[in-house]
Amino acid sequence: MKQRSMTAIIALLFFVPIIYIGSWVLEAFIVLLAITALMEIHQMKGINPISIPTLVSSVALIFVILYKRILEVFPVLPDNGSLFALLILILISLTLVVKDYTIEDVGISFVGILYIGTGFHSFILTRETNIHLLILSLLIIWSTDTGAYLIGRKFGKNKLAPLISPNKTIEGSIGGIIIAMIVSVIYLLLFPTNWPILLMLPLVVVLSIAGQIGDLIESAIKRHFGTKDSGNILPGHGGIFDRFDSLLFVLSVMFIMGLV
Repeated sequence: MKQRSMTAIIALLFFVPIIYIGSWVLEAFIVLLAITALMEIHQMKGINPISIPTLVSSVALIFVILYKRILEVFPVLPDNGSLFALLILILISLTLVVKDYTIEDVGISFVGILYIGTGFHSFILTRETNIHLLILSLLIIWSTDTGAYLIGRKFGKNKLAPLISPNKTIEGSIGGIIIAMIVSVIYLLLFPTNWPILLMLPLVVVLSIAGQIGDLIESAIKRHFGTKDSGNILPGHGGIFDRFDSLLFVLSVMFIMGLV
């Protein structure tokens, strides 16, 4: 627990200033996180993280995350998604020439590209358009996770998803939502915005639930592949995909809802 807490503090001290700086610094950092998360998914599936399929997948991932920036720098490129389609066709074609890279592996790569790419693309968009909303979404995720752990440990009796994550409880889930609402109200009172607090509370509930779903999805992926963590880059926390599982789902939900 001590190691886990220390890693979280160091990560926050490094991550928060990068969010504040934004611009290409944030974009470069996000791309690094995204590629690492994709490599972890590949490794869980048994795909060599240092290989041509991972390279092509990483290029496609960068295209999804930095779509707007790439078109700004290279305005002659088509903006209809044809380049992304080309990269996916190349991935499929690699099954013919790369040993042990199968059609099933292509599916894993494709899902990883879209899931990780959409989440981190939304992260950058939210930072550009509404940093308050980005900070609020981070607070919702962290407070939900902490509240669910503490309340679940104290009062949890009924399992939330026993086949996927046996330690999670319904009581903990509800407690996490309540803690997220309290933290969000405090933030909105300290840093007033144009959003009426009462209208924001339903969104807080939706995002809190979305964060828990994202966590369960990642747990299901790890259980499917028979691994405890997606990686070991963060002592006490596992891999990058472990740490950003909730955020990826929450930001994807925000993107779909048109909030970014």
